[in-house]
Amino acid sequence: MGVGRGLLLVLAILAVCCLPALFALVFCADEILDRVACGWAEWREQRRERRTIARLDRAIEAESLTRDIDLTEFDREGRRPLEQLAIDLRRLGGHRLAAADRSVVWHGAVIDAYDERLRAACGALGIAEHLAELEGVDREIERVRVEGLLHAAGLTLPAARPGHHQRHR
Repeated sequence: MGVGRGLLLVLAILAVCCLPALFALVFCADEILDRVACGWAEWREQRRERRTIARLDRAIEAESLTRDIDLTEFDREGRRPLEQLAIDLRRLGGHRLAAADRSVVWHGAVIDAYDERLRAACGALGIAEHLAELEGVDREIERVRVEGLLHAAGLTLPAARPGHHQRHR
């Protein structure tokens, strides 16, 4: 009977030692379950995103999109960073839209500077443009076409009319 009582004593001490952990588990069960559920949902979402990206890469053959881009053009000495071109285009685009109270000479200079930045951005992104060869309405139409292509490439420019957002498909 001595061994049985010793074993019972050990189990009683073990139960008393584990009692605080058991209480904590009971009182925090909802938080523990919430953390497990959130972790599981986050893992599933990341897995779903990775699978979707992999499917998109296969569907559009991502490598074929960049195959024709000359990457040495980005390392050329004196090349303006694309971020700076985007800032210049937004600034000049704002001036171009607010030119109603300015002189014709000033407006023409702003348009020429804007077109020069459009050509530089197109060159950096490998987009064909014909702004230098055109005049008048044809040049304005080409400017809209180029703005649409740059927008499709991820470069957001000011809209043609104040208060409207640029939308190109």
